[in-house]
Amino acid sequence: LDLKYILNDDGLMILYTFFWGHCQSGALGIVLTFPPYTAPLQIGEVLARSKRRWVLSTIEVTEEDEGPYPLNISQMFNTMSGNHVFHISGDGVDRHPVGFITIDEVKGFVYLQQKIDREIYRGPFHIKFDIFDKNTKNKLDKELSFDVEIKDINDNEPLFDQPYKEVNVKENAPEDVLQVPLDVTDKDLENTPNSNFTVSILKQAPAEPRIGVKKIEGTNHHQLTLHGCFDYDVRLIVPAVDKGNPPLSSTAVRIINIVDTNTHPPTFKAREVQICFVILLLLKVAVEDKDTPGTPGWRAKYFFIKGNEEENYQIDTDPVTNEGILSVIKGKDFERTMNTTLQIGVKNQEDLWICKSKGGKLPTPDSINVTVKVIDVNDPPEFLKNPADVYLREEELPGKELFTPKIKDVDSKLEDIRLVDPADWVTIDEKTGKITSKKKMDREAPILNGSSMYTVLIGAIDADEPPATGTGTVLIHLGDINDNLPHLVNKGVIMCGNKVNKVMVAAQDADVPPFSGPFSFSLGDDKTVMQQWKLDPAFGKYKLSLPYGNYTVPLVIRDQQNAIGKDSLRVMVCDCGDKAVCRGKEPISVNFGAPGIGLIFAGLLLFLCEYCVNTEGNQTLIKYNQEGGGSECKVCWLCCL
Repeated sequence: LDLKYILNDDGLMILYTFFWGHCQSGALGIVLTFPPYTAPLQIGEVLARSKRRWVLSTIEVTEEDEGPYPLNISQMFNTMSGNHVFHISGDGVDRHPVGFITIDEVKGFVYLQQKIDREIYRGPFHIKFDIFDKNTKNKLDKELSFDVEIKDINDNEPLFDQPYKEVNVKENAPEDVLQVPLDVTDKDLENTPNSNFTVSILKQAPAEPRIGVKKIEGTNHHQLTLHGCFDYDVRLIVPAVDKGNPPLSSTAVRIINIVDTNTHPPTFKAREVQICFVILLLLKVAVEDKDTPGTPGWRAKYFFIKGNEEENYQIDTDPVTNEGILSVIKGKDFERTMNTTLQIGVKNQEDLWICKSKGGKLPTPDSINVTVKVIDVNDPPEFLKNPADVYLREEELPGKELFTPKIKDVDSKLEDIRLVDPADWVTIDEKTGKITSKKKMDREAPILNGSSMYTVLIGAIDADEPPATGTGTVLIHLGDINDNLPHLVNKGVIMCGNKVNKVMVAAQDADVPPFSGPFSFSLGDDKTVMQQWKLDPAFGKYKLSLPYGNYTVPLVIRDQQNAIGKDSLRVMVCDCGDKAVCRGKEPISVNFGAPGIGLIFAGLLLFLCEYCVNTEGNQTLIKYNQEGGGSECKVCWLCCL
């Protein structure tokens, strides 16, 4: 039985509400009336009685009620009498969710038509309540409202957002909170026992370190807490249990994979080593480390504690075996023997971590003593200037001193100095190493391959056992003189008489400027030839035709220093047809004197190879000069025949 008291203009209404089981079945209202307060009348005022008011309350239904349906949840009534009907509208009636709530329009009973889930239709449902005249359909009173509340039951267990989760946690994770997600939600009514839950550890394997659960205040989030230090992977079964009646629960599994860190220091397998060596590589020292191979907590870093103050040694880590490789830096000259004691320490790339809860302290890095006996090797003699450059003009007379090397040997004295001289141009003093020329040197010699530089090798041998040899190089740079005359590149040419009446000839000189081109050409000093021919550098004035045959033309060629070279050009005049070679007819051989030459030359033209003026003459020599071949970038002259 539920009593409600409502005061309105008509008096005091006492409302009785009856319940059977889980459902509200009906309501009864009693009105205690009292005369309304009447104020003193004013002129022109009329007394009027206020209209009656509706007597309403909130209706409560339980979610998932088993019925039977339709289920009577309340009754609406009004104190007025007459022929009227009841009408409701709103949530659950004609608005979503439609059809859940109805009313008996005559008796005013309110019904729930089917089960309702509070977690889907949370409510409350706001419903409007009207009364109409049955005949006229007119509204008889003001529209009022009532609410339908859905009473929560514990029908939802708390659920983990991730029922199964694997996380990686470093072995050296600090105590307190672990970054392992534990997010739980319960759909039942908030801030009630149905939605309040607890999260705990049901089972842990292995049992150590101790792991707990901590709730973040004001949220449904929980965190795992660590008390101790990890050694192995951990499996947890975590339940979440609400406080409803009866309580509901769910479980989650968390797998904590432990990522190995540096929790074990490396230790040397041997405590002391003695070694003798004559080469740079000394020895390898091995260590043991229980951390995961290949990780920074396993990789070793070796360092010198003492004995390497002069930095004569170095130690590196083998990236595969993790061994230390001890070697000598050849930065100083050792005595014949030298004994050294090295103390070598080892640690890891990652700093060592010790669990404080176990009372551990960081240990001192492990170390090893290495006694080294260094046996020095015989260093070869050393040339202080290597290579050495010497400059000499070609064709100079023999007997000139060219070079004396300076040689240093820290281990012993020099025994012998020898020479490699492929052209046999020099001699050497076997005690002092002085080099002297014994022949004239030719810059154009084939052994130089056009480089103008002659290479001599010197071998210095010491008196140690076994002897060591040092090698020095002497580069003799030969300067040019005008010791070569210009000459024709090709001695013979072909003139296709049926096509052209001129040919091109080239001259060259083995010397380099200014002892070579540009060249000048002439017919020599034959007076008969000079009387018969005129050399016009601008153009030719003769238009002659020669019979087919072989002709020999004497030429005089001068270089820039007016050095004269005489040469003869053989010219084959023939019919080439439509090709560039003579036909098969055997040409007639003809020897020329001065009159014969006059038949060939219409003019001798002097031009640079970059620019050649076309002439009007026939059978003329185009002359050009070059040294070392026909490269168009060199200065040359054309001779047109």
